[in-house]
Amino acid sequence: MKVKRPKPLSAIKKRFSKESRNKEVATQLKEALETLPRITNETVTEHREEVLSTARKYIYPLQHSKHRVVIISTSLLGAAIAIFFVYTGLALYRFQSYSTFLYGVTQVMPFPIAKAGSSYVAYENYLFELRHYVHYYQTQQKIDFSTVAGQQQLDNFKQQALQEVVNDAYIKQLSAKYHVSVSDQEVNNEVTLLRNQNLIGNNNQVFSDVLSQYWGWTISDFKRELKQQLLAQKLVSTLDTATHQKAQAALAQLQAGNSFASVAAEYSDDTTTKANGGVLGFLVSKTNQDLAPQTVSELFTLKVGQYSPIINIGTGLEIVKVISVQGNQIQVAHILFNFQSINTYLSPLKAKEKTHYYVTVD
Repeated sequence: MKVKRPKPLSAIKKRFSKESRNKEVATQLKEALETLPRITNETVTEHREEVLSTARKYIYPLQHSKHRVVIISTSLLGAAIAIFFVYTGLALYRFQSYSTFLYGVTQVMPFPIAKAGSSYVAYENYLFELRHYVHYYQTQQKIDFSTVAGQQQLDNFKQQALQEVVNDAYIKQLSAKYHVSVSDQEVNNEVTLLRNQNLIGNNNQVFSDVLSQYWGWTISDFKRELKQQLLAQKLVSTLDTATHQKAQAALAQLQAGNSFASVAAEYSDDTTTKANGGVLGFLVSKTNQDLAPQTVSELFTLKVGQYSPIINIGTGLEIVKVISVQGNQIQVAHILFNFQSINTYLSPLKAKEKTHYYVTVD
């Protein structure tokens, strides 16, 4: 039988030493857990505020820099705008420049050049008229506006353009008063008449090229000018009731059986033809450019011996008669009734509603 020998003292000491270390670690862990901060809503808020306060010292300088950038940028923009207006004002009102750049500026910004009664006259309208004169005489007549003679002619163009746009302003006032207007369709109809008479080319490309070459215009520019002319003509036609009455009286004489020649001699305003019965001294074709397009269009609907109704040709009224046909041409007699000048109706308005000019054109 074996007798169990007692463990050596070293083994006993090792065991007690290990147990002692484990107890010490447990004690340290417990103490560490007891000293660990607890996570609550209050501690989260405190931590967040601590983080934000640390970041603010970087954010505030950045915000301050951004504020300075905004101030500097705004100041530079304001200075640029001020310089732009000073330059534009001097160029337009003192030096009266008509450059492409300044024309573009006036198309965007409504600078006035005059005040016609209660209406401001846009500088753009003036440059629109002036620039097509300048373009034509520079490119087609080869006039040098830097010479003394050229400068004098330029001054005349300036006066003419300024007077035209002022008159246009008064025309628009009277047209509004008497409810006269011109539609886009009326403009297109006029363009068709002009094209049929071969006055503006057979197609848009040819027409566009001619406008660009001679006047520096687009088709839209031409229609703009044409619309203003038609408005003036339509206004005169509305106001000049005496001429309409005269034409109606002549037509009544024809309808009563009086001869065309006798009525022409009594009523026609064409002093060169009224003595010979109103007969024109030339034959008329469909592309004839000596007569109004409205007249030519009406003539070729008539038979020999027939006369037309009263035709409004813009500048007046007309009655025409086909005398004979010679191939593709016809012999024509006419009775012409001229409208009063537009100035007949503008002058009283100008006297009552004075024009104030913002530029002086020599």
